[in-house]
Amino acid sequence: SVTEAALAEGVDPQVLVTQHMIPAMAEVGRRFECSEYFVPELLIAARAMKAALELIRPLLAARGDQPIGRVVIGTVKGDLHDIGKNLVAAMFEGGGFEVIDLGVNVAPEKFVAAAREKNANVVALSALLTTTMPSMKTTIEAFQQAGLRDKVKVLIGGAPITQRFADEIGADGYSENAPSAVSLAKRVLAAAA
Repeated sequence: SVTEAALAEGVDPQVLVTQHMIPAMAEVGRRFECSEYFVPELLIAARAMKAALELIRPLLAARGDQPIGRVVIGTVKGDLHDIGKNLVAAMFEGGGFEVIDLGVNVAPEKFVAAAREKNANVVALSALLTTTMPSMKTTIEAFQQAGLRDKVKVLIGGAPITQRFADEIGADGYSENAPSAVSLAKRVLAAAA
């Protein structure tokens, strides 16, 4: 309702995103990192952000505004957990990225096809089960075989994931939580530019 009221008053939709929503989500992330907020608060903020973006996204698209990047995100093959992935997807949207959410139990070929079709520059892989972590490596290998590995930055995350594992499988980055995933994506894209 706050977004609807602001739009009715003529507030620029891009201003709503960049000057209000992104800073608000950054504050939610800050509070999460210092243990003032917890997963329920992140979920509530993500839901509010998603609802506001549903109203704003068509207006930005009609004007031709471009996202800062395109992220293909999903939970890897064999894993059906999605709470963390959903949080990261919402944080990416709130951070100005276009998000293509493939859901759970996503085969490497599906990640490759979506990244190619949507011209994504970031692929975010999630795993909660240690038994599905090898699927992250298989997905990175699928990007290499498809000739797309130099065109996308692969970021990984999930409870059992570590920076060491990210380094071992050739990922471009690892994030231990949803708020830091957005800043990580921005850093790896800036470094590639």
